[in-house]
Amino acid sequence: MAHFSGEDEVMLQAMLRQLFQSVKEKITGAPSLECAEEILLHLEETDENFHNYEFVKYLRQHICNTLGSMIEEEMGKWTSDQNQDEDFGYDTVVQHVTKRTQESKEYKEMMHSLKNIMMVVVESMINKFEEDEMRSQERQKKIQKEKSNSYCTDNCSDSDSSFNQSYKFCQGKLQLILDQLDPGQPKEVRYEALQTLCSAPPSDVLNCENWTTLCEKLTVSLSDPDPVFSDRILKFYAQTFTLSPLHMTKEIYTSLAKYLKLYFLSRENHIPTLSAGIDISNPNVICLLKKVRLLNEYQKEAPSFWIRHPEKYMEEIVENTLSLLSVKHDQSHLVSQKILDPIYFFALVDTKAVWFKKWMHAYYSRTAVLRLLEKKYKSLITTAVQQCVQYFELCEAMKADEILGHSKHCGNKQKTFYYSGQELQYIYFIHSLCLLGRLLIYTQGRRLFPIKLKNRKDLVSLTDLLVLFTQLICYSPSCPKMTSAAHLDNYSPASMVTEILRILCDQKECAIECLYNNTVIEALLQPIHNLMKGTKTAPDCSETALIHIADILARIASVEEGLTLLLYGENMNSSEEKSPTGAHIIAQFSKKLLDEDISIFSGSEMLPMVKGAFISVCRQIYGTCEGLQVLIPYSLHESIAKAWKKTSLLSERIPTPVKCSDSVSSVSQESQNIMAWEENLLDDLLNFAATPKGLLFLQRTGAINECVTFMFNRYAKKLQISRHKKFGYGVLVAQVASTAAGAIALQSSGFINGLITELWANLECGRDDVRVTHPRSTPVDPIDRSCQKSFLALVNLLPYPAVYELVGNQDLPNKAEYSLREVPTCVIDIIDRLIILNSEAKIRSLFNYEQSHIFGLRLLSVVCCDLDTLLLLEAQYQVSEMLLNAQEENILETSESHRDFIIDGLSVERNHVLVRMNFIGGPMERILPPRVLEKGDDPYPWPMFSSYPLPNCYLSEVTKNADLKKDNDLAKLLLRFKMSDKQTEWIENCRRQFCKMMKAKPDIISGSALLELLEKFVLHLSESASECYFPSVEYTATDANVKNESLSSVQQLGIKMTVRYGKFLSLLKDSAENDLTLVLKHCERFLKQQQASIKSALLCLQGTYAGHDWFVSSLFMIMLGDKEKTLRFLQHFSRLLTSAFLWLPRLHISRYLATDTIESGIHPVYFCSTHYIEMLLKVEVPLVFSAFHMSGFAPSQICLQWITQCFWNYLDWIEICHYIATCVFLGPDYQVYLCIAIFKHLQQDILQHTQTQDLQVFLKEEALHGFRVSDYLEYMESLEQNYRPVVLRDMRNIRVQST
Repeated sequence: MAHFSGEDEVMLQAMLRQLFQSVKEKITGAPSLECAEEILLHLEETDENFHNYEFVKYLRQHICNTLGSMIEEEMGKWTSDQNQDEDFGYDTVVQHVTKRTQESKEYKEMMHSLKNIMMVVVESMINKFEEDEMRSQERQKKIQKEKSNSYCTDNCSDSDSSFNQSYKFCQGKLQLILDQLDPGQPKEVRYEALQTLCSAPPSDVLNCENWTTLCEKLTVSLSDPDPVFSDRILKFYAQTFTLSPLHMTKEIYTSLAKYLKLYFLSRENHIPTLSAGIDISNPNVICLLKKVRLLNEYQKEAPSFWIRHPEKYMEEIVENTLSLLSVKHDQSHLVSQKILDPIYFFALVDTKAVWFKKWMHAYYSRTAVLRLLEKKYKSLITTAVQQCVQYFELCEAMKADEILGHSKHCGNKQKTFYYSGQELQYIYFIHSLCLLGRLLIYTQGRRLFPIKLKNRKDLVSLTDLLVLFTQLICYSPSCPKMTSAAHLDNYSPASMVTEILRILCDQKECAIECLYNNTVIEALLQPIHNLMKGTKTAPDCSETALIHIADILARIASVEEGLTLLLYGENMNSSEEKSPTGAHIIAQFSKKLLDEDISIFSGSEMLPMVKGAFISVCRQIYGTCEGLQVLIPYSLHESIAKAWKKTSLLSERIPTPVKCSDSVSSVSQESQNIMAWEENLLDDLLNFAATPKGLLFLQRTGAINECVTFMFNRYAKKLQISRHKKFGYGVLVAQVASTAAGAIALQSSGFINGLITELWANLECGRDDVRVTHPRSTPVDPIDRSCQKSFLALVNLLPYPAVYELVGNQDLPNKAEYSLREVPTCVIDIIDRLIILNSEAKIRSLFNYEQSHIFGLRLLSVVCCDLDTLLLLEAQYQVSEMLLNAQEENILETSESHRDFIIDGLSVERNHVLVRMNFIGGPMERILPPRVLEKGDDPYPWPMFSSYPLPNCYLSEVTKNADLKKDNDLAKLLLRFKMSDKQTEWIENCRRQFCKMMKAKPDIISGSALLELLEKFVLHLSESASECYFPSVEYTATDANVKNESLSSVQQLGIKMTVRYGKFLSLLKDSAENDLTLVLKHCERFLKQQQASIKSALLCLQGTYAGHDWFVSSLFMIMLGDKEKTLRFLQHFSRLLTSAFLWLPRLHISRYLATDTIESGIHPVYFCSTHYIEMLLKVEVPLVFSAFHMSGFAPSQICLQWITQCFWNYLDWIEICHYIATCVFLGPDYQVYLCIAIFKHLQQDILQHTQTQDLQVFLKEEALHGFRVSDYLEYMESLEQNYRPVVLRDMRNIRVQST
């Protein structure tokens, strides 16, 4: 290479030209210079001719000549130096020799020399290229100048290049082009004219006067048989579309659309017929498709910019398009000889009608499109509907494999460039389907229906079209098994119809108008009907079609209006409805699938998917109270649990994959499928917990632990709770935590542990050191926003049933020392570390002592609103004593006789909690000190205390009601007890009189008058066999028999609390404590006679009732502390159904309940009363119901708390009396109606606290201000009229609600 001659340079240039020519297409197609370099660097891997290029051969020879001897020498040295016994591979030798060669002096010299030579060669090639380019430009200039001199007038500015430089496009130049485009001109001249036109600035062409003439000339020239010439015109059109303003492109578009319209209408053009099909390798067809494609591309782009221009431009484009697509040939001849219309070609290039989707998206263009469709081009919609009808009729008439044996949509890999008539019909059908689907979304589009079709008497209504769509899902053929999923999803009729229906479901107004009617629902359910009946004449409905149907049904069921339709049909108030509604059919089919009673799918790989899809529909239904009521007869929870247990056993039997085994992949796939199905079934079971009664069913299955663990795993991974659920896990957790078994499941699953760990990380510190990139902001709120979510979650988790299971009979750790990194893991730890800070070790273990303790005190304040929880914590941990000691330590002794409390965040919080815990009373009976300081000299005027007795300033002055026993109306009511009317009439008369008094003079019903009313009314009811629900139980125990029996510490504290409240109300005397103790002992003995023997791991089922008996305490106060009257009343009252819902210990492990109900530990008040409260709340006060779901809280939890403690602390005493009297006189279902009335009363407050994200705290801590039972009695009576038949029937069925 040292003697590099001119001949060598020429030879190398030729070699490089050959190389570049070969890879020209690859390089020019590269999007960037870097990509082009990457292509050249990997050419050996991608180009099979790489080693045949002369330049590559030259390089190989050059390397061999320069380095060959050195490489051989190195290989010889390597082999001689190595031990003969060692066996070194060929790769090792190559690596060593290559490394030595690259490090050698010879290699570096060769690379340097080669680089210099190539630089010379490349530079020479670049220079030569530039010279050639300059000569070409000069030649072009000379030609253009000569032509310009011949045709331009003297005043034309022709001193510069005609087009390649900025200059005005003159009339003479355009006229020249027009003349050159004449068909009589030679081919070369016409080509040159088009080339000139394409290189001209579009603005100059547009501003010429002859522009309109040029458009016409181009339109005529489009028919030129020469494809090259036609392509050049299309190139000019494409360039115009890309670079020109709308008014210019509009004219081009219009001319092209009109040309195509004339082309299709002309009989001279050889347009393919439907029977002949289309061969897209035919030059004429290629040319036509290019024109259609160009038009279609502009259709899709135009909506992005036409709003910036006058409306007339857009309307002209729309009208020309619809005019073209509406072109129809004479249909007098046979269908097989039908000439293809333009719409077929548009469907070929845009099968899914994307252009129409874009045009309909914006109101600006949609209005014009729909107006023109309605007035002038409705035939376009008619033919689209006709196409769908014809396809459906074809599906009905022929077998699946005969319809589209070689159809495009089935993804035949050996597809030729030919579309048969059937394929074209199918493509047009898909286009029509997409067009109609988009049309139905909009109100004006739906107004185009009904439509009249040829050869059809009846009009096609909107409902008819939707029925047709649903039938297409079932009747359309399935693609072959070899079909790829992508092709199947893209072009399968069932998939496409399903996608359309999904979109319709998502638009509420559209769904109501289109889908929510019996006809459409029946069409969706028809294949299910046929499968259950085993109809042989029914079409084969594939598993895929069933999955699509289930998907649509699930979407319908997830919306209130759709769910109502499935549950009750359109005539929900009609008693004449004989055929089962959609919900019943879906439930029956799902149960048959789960129980494998349908043999048609046995052994199918897709059977689990079909099952899962239909259970998902059921899940939308039984996840609501009203839906569950309808599906109860089908015992779906049992079928799902049975399937889950079976699947769970299968997953345990899957063999462990063995390495290098051929079956590894198949076993792995099988195990994944089984595990997915198992999780799906657990998810289905978990959704029963969305309602109180559903939670009872879930606990009966025995799968609650696994379901809650599954929920926690999803929660930990931050996965969505369910596909159609709008909110998170809050409601489910609140429901589950309201039961003892649910609380145990939450703890064993790790849910509580995870929640507390997350809380501690926000409040104090995490388990591990985390790099602090931003210092944590100093909290300004009592509970920092970072901890608010955890605080509300703990409030949800800690109703009394959960507290008793998680805390009952457990001591606090009270360690001598706590590590700073010791993270709490359970509720006991939270109480120990944040609430009961009774040692220096606990205080020192907190990084943020004040903030963390305030958090604990706020939590204590909320959970102690449940009086049973308060008594439990007092009995086990003496919380009040701890708080009083802390207040004592917070005293500043200013002198020997004067001590002041230090007022800080903690002392104010403790003062509030102490008052809340030690004083009982409704909104008008006690005063709770605020938690904030006031402005002025005395920021906290409320007295603090550190010992008993508590200051009386926190109790209101109670105005004693005068004894109004001699009131005339009351006298009439009392007189009725002595009259001997017919029993039923007598009861109704008493109830009417009671309602009248409650509305007119509610204050009369109190004191001794209330006592006498209740006594006499209950006595009469207990003597009526029709009014008695429970059998009579003989009870002969005396005070001496029960005197030595002991009450739980909770009951004992409850007695003290009751007596304090009774004395405050002047209803009880000091001696009442002994009498109430005896009453409660008698009650325990009396109820124990009616209890079943049961063994359970739940604490609440191991002995007597876990809480205090608030109903008996209330009744004792109503009876003014009279022990004998109280016991006598309770014996009579225990026979009535009302006792089951007012007196909660009445049914504690009672033998009157089914065994599985007893074992669940769930009281009828929860699975019956609160279930109906949620059900009625959704209908009567829907905003409140939605607020609960948005807040992640369950109405059932707060209602259970209210009812359990007889509204103590929430209502004033007289309202508590009215609550009890109303339920006794008017029936136990009034318990449900009263709670609905309370929510109605609180609606505005609930909505406000939903916004501030503290709804749970508000409902638990705040009394029911301003609520009076009498004010809402009329409303409750209206609820009774509407709901009593259902509610009271279910209440009567509590004894037999067993699986």
